[in-house]
Amino acid sequence: MSACVSSRSVCSQGATVAMPQWLPTALATRVGDYLVLTKPRIVVMVLVAAAVGYSVGCQGEFSGRVLVHALLGIGAVAAGCSVLNQWWERGSDALMRRTARRPLPSGRVAPGEALTLGVLLSGGGFVWLWGFVNALTAWLTLATLAAYVGVYTPLKRRSSLCTAVGAIPGAAPPVLGWAAAGGALDLAALSLFAMLYLWQFPHFLAIAWLYRDDYAQAGLRMLPRDAGRPLIGRLALAYAVVLLPLSLLPRICGLAGDGYFWSALVLGLGYLLASAAFAWEESRGTARRLLWTSLIYLPAVLVSLTLDHWRLLL
Repeated sequence: MSACVSSRSVCSQGATVAMPQWLPTALATRVGDYLVLTKPRIVVMVLVAAAVGYSVGCQGEFSGRVLVHALLGIGAVAAGCSVLNQWWERGSDALMRRTARRPLPSGRVAPGEALTLGVLLSGGGFVWLWGFVNALTAWLTLATLAAYVGVYTPLKRRSSLCTAVGAIPGAAPPVLGWAAAGGALDLAALSLFAMLYLWQFPHFLAIAWLYRDDYAQAGLRMLPRDAGRPLIGRLALAYAVVLLPLSLLPRICGLAGDGYFWSALVLGLGYLLASAAFAWEESRGTARRLLWTSLIYLPAVLVSLTLDHWRLLL
């Protein structure tokens, strides 16, 4: 995938960050590269999931001030996590066509700069959460970063089990929001974690299948090493099957009502059908449809949960 750098925008893996016209050219380019390193789209997804966790986890009066502080801190750590991940993987990124033109492997940003940026964002987010939210949220967020950067990232070169490990910090954002709201880490919080944990597998397996040659060239073991291709689709289908009943747990836990139940059921069946199509015929078309279905499923089910939760309260 092409990437480009201009005086007013930076494009990496198809994502463009527009810079204000009044910024000097060199500064605009550097700021744009820093923004690309933070992966803004992923940060937005993290913040949406954390906001949902906060909204459904409030036990008392809803505090917009605490929510804003929580999102600022969690967002800073998420951005720092992306920077540190790319700093760690700059060597393997240089070997893959889809990532070779990122700021670090292309040489536009020095490794020391990226490391400093990642540490400052992560450390600043932790301190912000500790000071303005609560200690539990701060420590859980830091543990999420440590699991992603310190465990998942190096494990990608050793075992395909890295996906199962990486899905743990990937499922943490709603729990972080829940903790920020003061909610106990009970079955209801676990249901949110389980839903996001299982959602990731069909999503990641579709991506790993699409870019399997790139990953193999870089020495990253994102798929079972000796697995025939049909097994990848079957794995995606198996996780989608388990996700369907578990996505109904928030209704059983009392977080939402029948509106959420039926929405989650319909959305889950759609995700299941897309996974079944990929299992039946592994092709670029079915993998891409599964990927896009996953990107529709998650925000839709989270919005449905939040709206139905507040409908019950009101």
